[in-house]
Amino acid sequence: MRTKPIKKYYGGFTLIEVMVALTIIAISLGALLNTSGAQANSATYLKQKTLAHWVAMNELTQLYILKKLPNVGEKKGSTKMANHEWHWIRTTKKTEQDNTRQITYQMFADKDYKKNLTSLIGYVTR
Repeated sequence: MRTKPIKKYYGGFTLIEVMVALTIIAISLGALLNTSGAQANSATYLKQKTLAHWVAMNELTQLYILKKLPNVGEKKGSTKMANHEWHWIRTTKKTEQDNTRQITYQMFADKDYKKNLTSLIGYVTR
């Protein structure tokens, strides 16, 4: 009796298949890290922009509460909020009504007034 030789089949992946899979995973992880880094930067920027807007709103509200019209022109100043010094430029303009002024706050994150985060325009009356 003659028996046929048994063919052995070795299942699994070849070295090339493993290398292709590892390359795909490496590219995917690189893209994922890049995206998460960009989102972290975006979250920080949005936090700064929100806080700067709140500072501008607070400054405008202070003028409204005092019922005192600021002088026409520009004034630079700073306000501390959330453990950060926020720098601003307030521009005051006359309006058609004598007892009303247009106030514009430009908010900056740095004392050199280079990193403009937001602007706010409002009106103050006596």
